[in-house]
Amino acid sequence: MSELTLSAVRLGVLVLLWLFIFSIVGVLRSDLYGTRIVHRSARGRNTIRPTRSSPTRPRRGFSILAVVDGQMRGTTVPLREAGVLLGRNPECTLILDDDFASGRHARVYYDDKSWYVEDLGSTNGTHVNGERIDAPTPLTDGTQLRIGATVLELRR
Repeated sequence: MSELTLSAVRLGVLVLLWLFIFSIVGVLRSDLYGTRIVHRSARGRNTIRPTRSSPTRPRRGFSILAVVDGQMRGTTVPLREAGVLLGRNPECTLILDDDFASGRHARVYYDDKSWYVEDLGSTNGTHVNGERIDAPTPLTDGTQLRIGATVLELRR
């Protein structure tokens, strides 16, 4: 093998090694900091809008889930019949930027005539009006839902 070919192979291996290192750093960075998906509305508040694949049905009672305290204060999510998934995982409806939230932390869903919150086996638990829950719990007007440092409330 000529020296030029050997140098080209060494350079190619070095480039592949650096690409591998950058990809590892990118994966670690996304795991540590998570994915942040926020849409700005005209009023300057953070809003996550429903997609066409998840239609909302007009009904009396609550229509949005609002973050009232924490880093994401002002963020709102429309309530859907299928439920709203809360957590740090990018597949969640509301992605929480909270170190004490699990990947799939809790679910808010509609059953018969009331909205319920259910903890999905999170490490730090879900709290309703200051008490940790371990079973689906109904949410009423003024009920505060706390996940880590984030406080949420159902609104009309």
